[in-house]
Amino acid sequence: MSDQLTLNDVRAAHDRIRDSIVETPTLHSQTLSKLTGANIYLKFENLQFTASFKERGALNAILLLSEEQRNKGVIAASAGNHAQGLSYHGTRLGIPVTIVMPVPTPTVKVMQTESVGGKVVLFGETFDDAYKHARQLEVAQGLTFVHPFDDPNVAAGQGTIAIEMLKSVPALDMLVVPIGGGGMLSGMGTAARALKPDIGLIGVQAELYPSMYALVNDLQMPCEGDTLAEGIAVQVPGAFTSEVIRELVDEIVLVSEAELETAVSLLLQIEKTVVEGAGAAGLAAVMANPEIFAGKNVGIVLCGGNIDTRLLANVLLRDLARSGRLARLRVTLQDRPGALYKVMRLFNEHNVNIIEIYHQRIFTTLPAKGLITDIECEARDAQQLQGLVDGLNAAGYKVERVELNK
Repeated sequence: MSDQLTLNDVRAAHDRIRDSIVETPTLHSQTLSKLTGANIYLKFENLQFTASFKERGALNAILLLSEEQRNKGVIAASAGNHAQGLSYHGTRLGIPVTIVMPVPTPTVKVMQTESVGGKVVLFGETFDDAYKHARQLEVAQGLTFVHPFDDPNVAAGQGTIAIEMLKSVPALDMLVVPIGGGGMLSGMGTAARALKPDIGLIGVQAELYPSMYALVNDLQMPCEGDTLAEGIAVQVPGAFTSEVIRELVDEIVLVSEAELETAVSLLLQIEKTVVEGAGAAGLAAVMANPEIFAGKNVGIVLCGGNIDTRLLANVLLRDLARSGRLARLRVTLQDRPGALYKVMRLFNEHNVNIIEIYHQRIFTTLPAKGLITDIECEARDAQQLQGLVDGLNAAGYKVERVELNK
């Protein structure tokens, strides 16, 4: 195990930060346990003040600064939860905080960071541009750089999550931890293995950004794409964290975008809690790999809850579509009076609610007297929807479902 990070470091971090962060609950989920075949315990880190575990590591790091370093201030490159956690606790302690973000960063993230006291500098088009600029400002202005993950003091702060989980539920057999740069798993893994040597440690990454998975398994894999789990979309994991994780982790699993969306939706519907894509990665992993977790006491970290409300609405609607509750049916009709009315009667007979209708006469490959009608509708379940489709087919209509990516 790395001599840069030990259980004592994590315990010291916990003593240091515990009065200034929320000791979030670890709760058993009866419904998710039934769904997955494992005993599921959820750690609600989305209940931190800035809605993310990142506060823990940021606070531990700045509490270890010298008086001179505190007076000069700290700097980081981040467009996400690390920016808010560092800004909030730095400002609370009277430490100037500068955050460098790429120019395309959504305005809401800039505003959230500024609202908790951070000074935001917009620079460059990518995170790498912002990171390089932050390191230049660090030198030019005599600031202290606080890395979002590749720092033993930051990782020690994140490791305090494991101390709280095992104190709350000593019988945990496995921990399922999302991996971006690796700070949370390296900290939690170090603490958990020291406290309970036989505990299972499973890391989770999005399929689009399998950087740590590729490193640990000595593979070359692309890391790119627009993932729901942007909080763990890291192209190059930390050097320090990679060493620790390679030594500690039992397995790293990858989850698809559809699996992440389903997990976000389930947590809102079942647990009535809002999580971002990265925060739902642990549940997504358990649902996608039931054979790994069956019958085990599994601890899952809901590591963050900062998700754009419009994006959350899209995720929920897409999940309803996958489950068969919502659908778009493409029906081919003849362009004559009463054609649409006859179709509507079938929807009424099957008690399927129509949400929107799109009538298309011009931009089709049909003959001039043909038309396409897309009908968005809502059913009780997939079975009721299939009954409608069967009814339309029996009446002689050509019906296609406009499918989502699975």
